Amino acid sequence: MPPAKKSGKKVAPAPYPIKKTSGKTTKANPLFERNAKNFGIGQDIQPKRDVSRFIKWPHYVRLQRQKHILWTRLKVPPAINQFTQHLDKNTTAQLFKLANKYRPETKVEKRQRLRTAAEAKANKKEAPKTDKPVVVKYGLNHITALVEQKKAQLVVIAADINPIELVLWLPALCRKMGVPYAIVPNKGRLGEVVNKKSVTAIAFTEVKDADKNELANVVSAVKVNFNDKWEEHRKTWGGGINGPKSQAKMAKRAAIVAKEIAARQ
Repeated sequence: MPPAKKSGKKVAPAPYPIKKTSGKTTKANPLFERNAKNFGIGQDIQPKRDVSRFIKWPHYVRLQRQKHILWTRLKVPPAINQFTQHLDKNTTAQLFKLANKYRPETKVEKRQRLRTAAEAKANKKEAPKTDKPVVVKYGLNHITALVEQKKAQLVVIAADINPIELVLWLPALCRKMGVPYAIVPNKGRLGEVVNKKSVTAIAFTEVKDADKNELANVVSAVKVNFNDKWEEHRKTWGGGINGPKSQAKMAKRAAIVAKEIAARQ
């Protein structure tokens, strides 16, 4: 039997052993033992997690969110959509600063005034004469009458009225009668001005001589944002915005159609 031929290939030598770097090891404190936590049933306390997705929110909160989603998804007519256009922040601050100077008297102040007049009448004294107070007007029927008589110099309407039909016609009436109007987002803030929980609208009929320039500045800003943009607001629809899933699906379809058109050319 012929001897086996030896191959000329040499086996590669073993790699050099890699020396382990001696790192500094900190000695564990024997007084404090490190025990792994067990999150099983009846064991260690579970870590805090964000469970807001699982919370059953109150009914009014769910209604608010559903209403907001519907206003975003459905097409909103211009008459309703105009209440999403609010007065800017700086002009709103200037407006409420002026309105707080003309707040009507509270119940306590009215009671004190009537008591003083009654005591003066009982003692057969002449009651002190006071001028007619200059205050902002509120109440939907009252404001409507002031606008129709063109006595209102500025009307401020709240946007979060429910049902919205209560004030839906008021901007059109103000425009027809040539009265400046503004829309603010919060009915509660309007209510604070007149010592109520909430009101639909307030109106300025007159102010003191010292505040006439300030009112004129607010009115000019309001006219630019609302009265002069009436035609634009009258034609602008709102809503019609799909959710993120629908938008992704439509974008995917549009990409496929664009790809097919590009392949034909």
